[in-house]
This record gives sequence, structure tokens and C-alpha cells, in this order.
Amino acid sequence: MPDEFFGGLDFGSSGARISIINIKKELEYSNSVPYRYGFKNPNSWINSCEKLLDNLPHDIKKNIVKLAISGTSGTLTACNLKGNPLGEAIPYDQACNSNKMIIDSMTIGEDHLQTPYSSLAKALTLIDKYGENILLRHQSDWITGWFLKDWKYGEEGNNLKLGWDLIKESWPKSYLNTSFQKCLPQIIKSGKIMGQIDSEIAERFKLNKSILLISGTTDSNAAFLAAGLDEAEGLTVLGTTIVVKKVNKTPVKEKGITTHRVSGNWICGGASNAGCGILSKFFSDAEIKELSRQIITSKKTSLNLLPLNSKGERFPVNNPFLEPILSPRPVSDSLYLHALFEGLARIELKGWEKLCDLTGSLPKRIVTVGGGSKNPQWRSIRERIINIPIVSCKKTTSFGTALLAIDAKQ
Repeated sequence: MPDEFFGGLDFGSSGARISIINIKKELEYSNSVPYRYGFKNPNSWINSCEKLLDNLPHDIKKNIVKLAISGTSGTLTACNLKGNPLGEAIPYDQACNSNKMIIDSMTIGEDHLQTPYSSLAKALTLIDKYGENILLRHQSDWITGWFLKDWKYGEEGNNLKLGWDLIKESWPKSYLNTSFQKCLPQIIKSGKIMGQIDSEIAERFKLNKSILLISGTTDSNAAFLAAGLDEAEGLTVLGTTIVVKKVNKTPVKEKGITTHRVSGNWICGGASNAGCGILSKFFSDAEIKELSRQIITSKKTSLNLLPLNSKGERFPVNNPFLEPILSPRPVSDSLYLHALFEGLARIELKGWEKLCDLTGSLPKRIVTVGGGSKNPQWRSIRERIINIPIVSCKKTTSFGTALLAIDAKQ
């Protein structure tokens, strides 16, 4: 009997990654590729996916039995009824400020939907542009649809920002009388079998024709699964943006906060518009590594930067008009990087304080994943500012998505 393999694909803001695990949940293979056309273009997602599938070893291709997909939370695209994208997606960190009166009237008591960063705000913007005879799908749902050649489904966690209620397991009653209800997906719980891979895709990439597609999750939830956290621990994802998450006994509904159900637990958290994205605007990866070595992490800089990637913030404050503070820039590049690290650590601290206000406790230990987790100087600065022990997790988000695939049930 040949080995069975389980795959996880994760689509971030800069590229895609695949992880393949065996029945013992051990990593057998991983690979990553950047986007060809830029993050907003859905064709980039498929192009990256095709490259990853092409490069899989033959024995893995023939023996993958389940595949799950994760993507950025709140990146929404419009496609026609055949699944073809109608234009660029609206990314997770873009505010849509039109239709505010309509949104407020539809979402009374649902503060988390009243932010311009909500998928509901993006959905109405896309409907204004393309009309109502469309499908509205989040990144991982649309890619899963490509594998199935059926775009009718959406996974619950990816659709919370669009209005799906995890407790009632329904869309808001106010949606029932709207003409856009037909644009919404049929919701499936995370980790459930959705269907079999399209035969033409399986044949084209020489994949097992019986692969089952599993309803995925958001990228930060996949990171949570990869890290294997307990209730006393918190998760920080240091990717293009900063995400903080922790287990809570009850769901939380507030602007900028998302509560997911992952493996039977309520996971609440928020995502800032600040993160590694701002570092790459000033320095290459090699420069960051070299300059970091010059930083004396026990010392504080006198600079008070607010290193947002662009105008606007979602969490720990919800302000689409908040401006980044990136100056003054000192002559020393290492001092500037030091100040950027401090600014990002202060945002992370405020995120944890916000979650503490809502849940009643801080984590006793913070587990960190993502590209930024590999930088020991940044970790030391974070520990000094946040004052909580921090450890790095080397397992990738796509590994967490593969775990979702292996544990999938009907």
C-alpha cells in the first residue's frame, strides 16, 4: 500500500506555499513561489498554484488524497457565474468608505461589520462596479472553486467579515430582502469535505484523480493550527501584516476583532495594517539581516514611529484615515530599522492589550510564526516592550492547512 499524502496550500499577500504531510503528520515536502502579476490579480493566485502543482514530485502527485486551501482573511473578488474573475480583488487592507449608510442600516448591533475594512463594505463596492449578477468569493474560497470547477461554496471562517454568523449559522436577517443575497456563497464549516478535484485539472498536473478538496480557513487560523497552541498561549503572525490571536471561552464581536471557531475552540484576534511589509519598502532581506546584527536590543531609540504599510489602520485601533509616521529618518540605517522594530512592537503590544480588555487575560507566552519570527533582534525588542516570553515556531501556515486536510471529516 503506497503512502498517502495530505496537502495544504496557503495564499498570502506576496506569494503561495504548499506543504505535504504524511499520515504521521510529518512534513514530506514544501515549496513556495511569488506572485507573477501582483497580489490583487486572481490570475496570480492560479499561476502560483499551477507552478506549485507542476513542481510536486511524481510519487506525491499520485498519492495525495486530501487538499485544503487557506488565504488572506477579507480579500474579496467578484467573478461571473462561471467563476471567471471580473477584475482585481479588493485586498484585506483596503478600506471601502462608500455605502456607509446602507451598511449601518443593515448591521445594527454588528459592530464588526460596520468597519470600511469589512468584506460587506467591499462586496457593495464590487456590486456597484459589476452589478448583481456576480459571485462574491474570498481568496481561498475562489481558489478552492477553481480546483472543483464549482464556485458555489464558501468556508465559514473566511466569510465572517461578510456577515456569516457562526452561532446562528446563518446570514443576517437583513440580507434576506436584498438583491445581493444570490451573490453570497453556500457556507460549509471548516475542515469538511467539499468534493472531488476536477478531472481535467487532475489529468493536466498528473494528480490523483480522487483527491478530495477540504473546506479551508484563513491564513492566520492555519498559522494557529500549525503552532499547536494551548489556552495559556497567544499567537503573533509576523507577515506582511501583524496578526494577534488567542483562545477565548466565548465569541467576541467588536470593530476590528474577528472570532473564529477552530478545532472546537473560539479564537479571537485582530490584524494590523503594519508589519513586515513596511520593512521591505526600505530594506532588502539581506540588508535587514545585516543591519539587525548592529542593533543593541537593550537600548531604546528616541524615535516614535508608527510604521503602517499605508494610510489607514484596522487594529488595535480602527481608523481608515490614520497616517503612518515614518520620519524623521536618522543617518544610521541600523538605527532606523531599530526604530521601525520598536514601532511595530508597540503596535503588537497595543493589540495584546486590546485583546486583554475584551477577554480578561494576556497570554503567558507568545508563539510567533511568519517571516518576522526568524529575526532574533526583533524578538528581543518585542520581549522588552511587550514583557511576555516569546518563542518562534518554524512550522508554516501551509503546514497548518495540511493538518486541516488530514483531520477532515464528512
